[in-house]
Amino acid sequence: MDGVYATLARGADLTGEIEVRRSRFRAVVRRVGDEAAARALVEEQRRAHRDARHHCSAFVLGPPPSTERSNDDGEPSGTAGAPMLEVLRGHGLSDVCAVVVRWFGGTLLGTGGLARAYAEAVETALAHAPTVRRVRRELVTLTLPHADAGRVESELRARDVQVRDTTYGADGVRLLLAPADVAALTEQVAALTAGAVAPEPAGATWLDLPPGQGV
Repeated sequence: MDGVYATLARGADLTGEIEVRRSRFRAVVRRVGDEAAARALVEEQRRAHRDARHHCSAFVLGPPPSTERSNDDGEPSGTAGAPMLEVLRGHGLSDVCAVVVRWFGGTLLGTGGLARAYAEAVETALAHAPTVRRVRRELVTLTLPHADAGRVESELRARDVQVRDTTYGADGVRLLLAPADVAALTEQVAALTAGAVAPEPAGATWLDLPPGQGV
């Protein structure tokens, strides 16, 4: 659905750890807002675990089409970052970064074994992960006398325009709307003000939708 995607609920890092033939794989998955935050998580894990041989990573950012990156950090090409990225994709998540730290146990795992281990580590971290839907909301300003703002908002709600939030100011009222409701708002405001007021776009924002709440 346009304007909606899944991400992790805000909170603590998700972690998971597995051991494969004495190699230890520790995954950390965190919600991130941009590429700088994703790279900061990688460097944080690198500093925290300097004794590890590899600090591999994958992240997905933004609404589809998303920004995606992965890094094998010295493992054979395609055996670490790419499998980790596939797990994030498989969970349908964005705005997330996964880092897997590997301590080499002395036994080579082969390309297939490495890919499975890195993917399993991320899957372990994401088991039972709390998720939310991230939704786009349009900001629209109606410039009208303050005395009329409450009446107009009430009339809009009565006419099934889905006003999600309202901010009153000196110059009128700012509404937070689902994108699909903007056209209906334009028609209804024209009817309520005899064409004297037209909605003015004021940008957009993304909000976390609580579980169970409709889009």
